[in-house]
Amino acid sequence: MEVRTILTIAASDCSAGAGIQQDLKTITALGHYGATAITALTAQNTCGVRDVMEVPAPFFRRQLEALVEDLSIDAVKIGVVPNREIAEAVSETVERLGVPAVLDPVLASTSGWQFLDETCIEYIKERLIPLCTLVTPNIPEALRLLGSKALTSDTGRQLARRFGTSFLLKGGHGEGTDAVDWLFTKDGEALPYSLPRVDTHNLHGTGCTLSSAIATLLATGLSLTESVRLAKLKTQEGIRRGKGLSIGKGNGPLWLGQG
Repeated sequence: MEVRTILTIAASDCSAGAGIQQDLKTITALGHYGATAITALTAQNTCGVRDVMEVPAPFFRRQLEALVEDLSIDAVKIGVVPNREIAEAVSETVERLGVPAVLDPVLASTSGWQFLDETCIEYIKERLIPLCTLVTPNIPEALRLLGSKALTSDTGRQLARRFGTSFLLKGGHGEGTDAVDWLFTKDGEALPYSLPRVDTHNLHGTGCTLSSAIATLLATGLSLTESVRLAKLKTQEGIRRGKGLSIGKGNGPLWLGQG
């Protein structure tokens, strides 16, 4: 098997359940190589985010320059982009590389920490999202990107039409015994991906796992629909295996390791 290189652009999670750390675990679990460009440092644990320190934009650019000059990058996964200057550097790099790019638009943490200001969000909407192969918002993020207050049967299609790219609308915030994600492609298709919900509070890093898995699978040459299907199964496996973990006092992590 040829090892692919996936660049993850995201924040660091010192509790290692999400962000850069979880991206690297996911990429490695799928048998490929992860490189990182860190956008911010966070002081957080399983109970929530306590503080965020953004990486200075010039230094962030130096990270990207060093990686692009040396590594052959096959796909990009994007997480927290905390300000416009960093968003500009990310957009320039994605455009330059011309490889599959998956954006997990982390607008706020589960505990309520707001990672982006409105100026940055508007830039991401107008410049970065159209450059991406896939965007993976949860329901609150999708509504914020669309400027809507209520989810409708047309929300996903509206997103794909407006931004000219494919969206995976995640159903984790929904209700029912099954968690249903919908893939709305830029070509107008709407495809459901349904898996049984797992009764667990250990869901920290679910979005990071899913998006980095999709990016990794796209890097191998799989189609978007097949990459989403297999990434969903890998994420579900991590949720099931992490159900019995007792790591921290709050929202624990998935488990992609051995055993």
